Amino acid sequence: MQGSARRRPLPGPAPPAGPLPPGRHGVGKAEDTSKTSPFHLDLWFSFTLQNWVLDFGRPIAMIIFPLEWFPLNKPSAGDYFHMAYNVITPFLLLKLIERSPKTLPRSVVYLSIITFVMGASIHLVGDSVNHRLIFSGYQHHLSVRENPIIRNLKPETLIDSFELLYYYDEYLGHSMWYIPFFLILFIYFSGCFEPAARRGRMPAAARLLLGPSSLYYWYLVTEGQLFILFLLTVLAMLALALRRRRRGLLPDSNGRFLLLSFLLGLLLVGAWVGCLWHDGVLRRRYPGPIYVPEPWAFYTLRLARAAP
Repeated sequence: MQGSARRRPLPGPAPPAGPLPPGRHGVGKAEDTSKTSPFHLDLWFSFTLQNWVLDFGRPIAMIIFPLEWFPLNKPSAGDYFHMAYNVITPFLLLKLIERSPKTLPRSVVYLSIITFVMGASIHLVGDSVNHRLIFSGYQHHLSVRENPIIRNLKPETLIDSFELLYYYDEYLGHSMWYIPFFLILFIYFSGCFEPAARRGRMPAAARLLLGPSSLYYWYLVTEGQLFILFLLTVLAMLALALRRRRRGLLPDSNGRFLLLSFLLGLLLVGAWVGCLWHDGVLRRRYPGPIYVPEPWAFYTLRLARAAP
């Protein structure tokens, strides 16, 4: 009796019931491989809708609303669209990251979101002024110094100021806006994989959203002059998918939707370039080996002049 009492283990705290919190190192990652994620219809629909309304609709709103409502020395309707976009888009991106079945690098995501907001805000100012210049005769298919309303400015140093504005709009703003944007989507895509045995059909809602989603990426790549960045993102996603396939993992419904949207968008960009391949004026506007005309340059060159 005494010997058996000496061998009895001392009482201690009982192990916690259920899984450990996801913040514990090692456990969260072990559970990630067993999770599956349904198609996020609410987020993807909101994402696609606000892209079309707040991004594609910005320059249209600047043109169709009367100047009496939004004078040239005040923000235009499109500027308010842009402000809403700068708030809603990072929110939706963060919600996407939250719903990822895999633990993703939060520091990279947060820094990307911060840079995204800063770049989109820089673009807001430059784009606002550039589009307001349309009402003064500015032609987007011409460079800054080739525009008649800019060429005759005095003193000539004012032309440098407009070139600086164009640099903030088209180069610095776009880089700080779109590089983090595609990086966040790629990071999200890296968590959208599941065992091949569990893979089901893509929902009908996802197939319906493919058209407007891929068409928006066509607009984004052409108007933002992002072909190289977009192509590298698509290639990186394909390479990751092939690598995971060797381990028996395939993209889930969210990953397939994102990848197919990018691939179809890339095909639309190719068709757009093919249709305008022999346009001499646009060729001079976009010299070099990468020839991807902007839709708004095509509009000011071909459609605006033909309008009564």
